[in-house]
Amino acid sequence: MVEIELDGKTVEVPQGSMVMHAANKLGTYVPHFCYHKKLSIAANCRMCLVEVEKAPKPLPACATPVTQGMKVFTHSAKAVEAQRSVMEFLLINHPLDCPICDQGGECQLQDLAVGYGKSNSRYEEEKRVVFHKNVGPLISMQEMSRCIHCTRCVRFGQEVAGVMELGMINRGEHSEITTFVGQTVDSELSGNMIDLCPVGALTSKPFRYGARTWELGRKRSVSPHDSLGANTTVQTKANQVLRVVALENEAVNECWISDRDRFSYEGLNSADRITTPMVKQGGQWLETDWQSALDYVAHSLKTIAAESGVESIGALAHPISSTEELHLLQKIVRGLGSQQVETRLRQTDVAGSPSAPWLGMPITKLSELDRVLVVGSFLRKDQPIIAARLRTAAKRGLQVSRIDAGGDDWLIPASSVAAAPSAWIHALSEVALAVAKAKSVTAPAGTPNVNISVASQKIADSLLSGTSTAVLLGSAAIAHPHSSDLQVLAQFIAAQTGASFGFLPVGGNAVGASLVNANGAGVNSFLSGDRRAVILMNIDPDSDLPNPQQARAALAKANTVIALSAFKSPDLLEVADVILPITPFTETVSTFVNAEGRAQTIQPAVKPLGDSRPGWKVLRVLGGLLNLDGFLYNLPEEVLGEALGDNYCTRLSNQPIANAISSANAASAGLERLSDVNIYAGDQIVRRSSALQLTRDAKRGNQVGLGQKLFAELGLKEGDLVCVTQDAQSVQLPATLEVNLAPGVVRVSAGTVASAKLGSMFGPVTVSKS
Repeated sequence: MVEIELDGKTVEVPQGSMVMHAANKLGTYVPHFCYHKKLSIAANCRMCLVEVEKAPKPLPACATPVTQGMKVFTHSAKAVEAQRSVMEFLLINHPLDCPICDQGGECQLQDLAVGYGKSNSRYEEEKRVVFHKNVGPLISMQEMSRCIHCTRCVRFGQEVAGVMELGMINRGEHSEITTFVGQTVDSELSGNMIDLCPVGALTSKPFRYGARTWELGRKRSVSPHDSLGANTTVQTKANQVLRVVALENEAVNECWISDRDRFSYEGLNSADRITTPMVKQGGQWLETDWQSALDYVAHSLKTIAAESGVESIGALAHPISSTEELHLLQKIVRGLGSQQVETRLRQTDVAGSPSAPWLGMPITKLSELDRVLVVGSFLRKDQPIIAARLRTAAKRGLQVSRIDAGGDDWLIPASSVAAAPSAWIHALSEVALAVAKAKSVTAPAGTPNVNISVASQKIADSLLSGTSTAVLLGSAAIAHPHSSDLQVLAQFIAAQTGASFGFLPVGGNAVGASLVNANGAGVNSFLSGDRRAVILMNIDPDSDLPNPQQARAALAKANTVIALSAFKSPDLLEVADVILPITPFTETVSTFVNAEGRAQTIQPAVKPLGDSRPGWKVLRVLGGLLNLDGFLYNLPEEVLGEALGDNYCTRLSNQPIANAISSANAASAGLERLSDVNIYAGDQIVRRSSALQLTRDAKRGNQVGLGQKLFAELGLKEGDLVCVTQDAQSVQLPATLEVNLAPGVVRVSAGTVASAKLGSMFGPVTVSKS
């Protein structure tokens, strides 16, 4: 440790720290623009100049290393004069457009200009003009004349997002921040550049000219779009969500959020919002009142239970649903005597799954790992902030290994085994056998006797050499037709290498759903068509179920389909018989349990829209109408207390029920489908965000990814139409080349309008040029 004196106060900081770090430790504010605690030091704005004893001139606090006995003065006359001089230079070319700038009221430059700027300028020359750039639907670069070249956006792209999409060209007054040759900014974390920009050069395109910051109400919230549970601030005006920004929480999302978390709020204000109960009569939808709609639902459920048996009643819920909603939903189904309730919408193999799968460690532990194996994950798109944590850890020495079908660039150096989904069990068996040999133990019963490849041996050696290790199963491994076998092998590898074993859960409240017993039947039980009454909560059938064609056929066999939803969609209107309009998470008290088992409760940011009602209230009343016991709740806190209890974390478990491999699962000889769920197609809200649907990632969801060999065999060019056939169903899609995709794999995203015409997420397909 090094001891220095700063403004007369003594402070100790680690060797190699900068003066800025010492000031922060003391709580002393030093004005700055380019410095950010999560980014590398650039020292190019010079606003943080301070006086250092015996130094001939002021020095930048962000780039001046501390030395023993150093004396620093941050607010001396010499320091303040230097800071005022820098501010004068910064404002030479800055446009005088504060009254119309979107950053007005929350602008770092505006704030510091009040303290360090002058009321007039000595410069009379014309100000420079930087022409605007179109970099996509999310970020506006219309006013780049405001840029002060702090390069925060550039450094964020390189160091956190992992891809340098912005850079600086030219020199002197001709310098400007831009993209490479007219490219767009497409990173799934790009919106953080808006927050980082200390002036109004980068602003939110969807929010642009929407409101002034001082007009907005603010509520602390949580993003339910993935299992991280990123903390956010929801900003509102006139009972409408107008903006979402990051809320710093080092234990969860640090100070970042993904673009999905930031811009999905547009879906809340979608034209698809339902605000009045609706009942279908004679094929026509009619609006009705709540009492009539609930009476209809209660009568239908009672009648079907009496005529077809209680097990003919079931419920499917999307894991974006809150803990309170899921608890009451399963309580109704089980109160009627049925066990048919499920939230693992894309997991078809649930036989050997743990009772309450979770990450297996605190989120912060990801940053401390030195070895990790990730199996079957679209990590960068499924879990953008977790991917950023692992990317940062990789710079400090983390060795990343992955077993999947390739295709995705995680922007992280990794040892990879790319194989078709049908070969994942063989690939993971190779690693398990290598570990078993090194530890002189026996692999799980049924493990295929395969030769150990060089790549698999390398992964095994990496895991065995680590001191802080993890084995994680991603969304594709969870949705795999033989998910249970992958879990057995992964758990064995973790146990023998001393690694943490965990899952990257799918959905904002996937862990909470397991904890409140909202799982059990398995989605295949519903796809079978044996349910006579089905309750759908926060679900669009074509987009949220693993085999849309089979799901439609099954729902068509039901006597009644009851939808609790904030939104309507053509497929939901087709299959449902009654729609009860419930509120999204921003309009009710909601609790979400994230991947590490952290329960986070949020308050409503706005009032319910129209005549919609919080889901927990609707289910509470429905339980009463069904004459079920235990539905006399007055507050959501009462529901939550019953749902989770005091020691709910003790119920988290990653121990697979099975302990042997049940299938040899021989690799397919032909082409087979690989399905991701497009980053902007995961739930009802995200799918209705108009800005997100214009991004490159969203457009990628409507393409078919092909490897180099197949691309060449078919004689394709980028964007050529191909015909994909699965289960006697065909669809035409534009083809895109994915150079790292494993041979024999055809990548077709699930949850899109096009893929809804095909079959299950995995299985044989054929491809031909249209």
